[in-house]
Amino acid sequence: MIFHAFLIKYAEIAIKGKNRYLFEDALVKQMNIALSKIEGDYRVVKEQGRVYVFCPEEYDFEEAVAALKTVFGIVYICPVVIYEDKGFEQMRSDVVEYMKNVHPDYHGTFKVYTRRAKKSYPVNSMEVSARIGESILDAFPEAKVDVHQPELTVSVEIREKIYVYSKSIKGPGGMPVGTNGKAMLLLSGGIDSPVAAWTMAKRGLRLDAIHFASPPYTSPRAELKVRTLLKKVAAYSGAINLAIVPFTEIQDEIGKNCPEDYFTLIMRRMMMRISEKLARNSGSLALITGE
Repeated sequence: MIFHAFLIKYAEIAIKGKNRYLFEDALVKQMNIALSKIEGDYRVVKEQGRVYVFCPEEYDFEEAVAALKTVFGIVYICPVVIYEDKGFEQMRSDVVEYMKNVHPDYHGTFKVYTRRAKKSYPVNSMEVSARIGESILDAFPEAKVDVHQPELTVSVEIREKIYVYSKSIKGPGGMPVGTNGKAMLLLSGGIDSPVAAWTMAKRGLRLDAIHFASPPYTSPRAELKVRTLLKKVAAYSGAINLAIVPFTEIQDEIGKNCPEDYFTLIMRRMMMRISEKLARNSGSLALITGE
């Protein structure tokens, strides 16, 4: 079955006050950026307290979901089938058709949840849910209704058209990138700093990065590894500016003039001082390390 749209569900954004629209707009922006990297004309729309992605007539479902999974702020991605509103009886038939296509031979527990965004619709939400539930039971005699802890929730949204969905694909969660300012990442070739970068980007931070190169103590492969790691993080965080700082001369001077027991401590102090200056110049509000 072809899904015509995705309903995007978020969590933390919903608890924002009068500035909630700013976070929603940031989420929409990041979704547009992610979807622009794949083939197809996708439309991201804020509509009556919802965020939808409307899909082209032909598209790669798995590719679209993979792109949306890189957007921080998305908690769930719900594939939606859209039907024309041809009256209540036709709606009941359409939902049964949906069930037969998406959940063939279903025999578990379920409930129907209805949301009337179109308040002029003549049948109230509870009656819509009850009547559609009857139709599903007729078509799936081994299924049972459980309104408290169902194994499956079939959601029906009544708008100018009828939106039906029942699957939720987990997204990365967090906050949209850029909603909490910018920070400078001290990036080594290990795993700790890229994980820290991903975690901080998930909290809404935009990232710049700095790497200290000390040839011949560090090889060109170390810089290549750093760029490879950064590319993986950037798939979620967006473009990251990387500053490569030549550190050999400073490292040699520390070795000549400082007690050996304090070599590592002083070297790290110098790295922090350089990073702080670059961070201030770039407008970053914090430093991020693997610790």
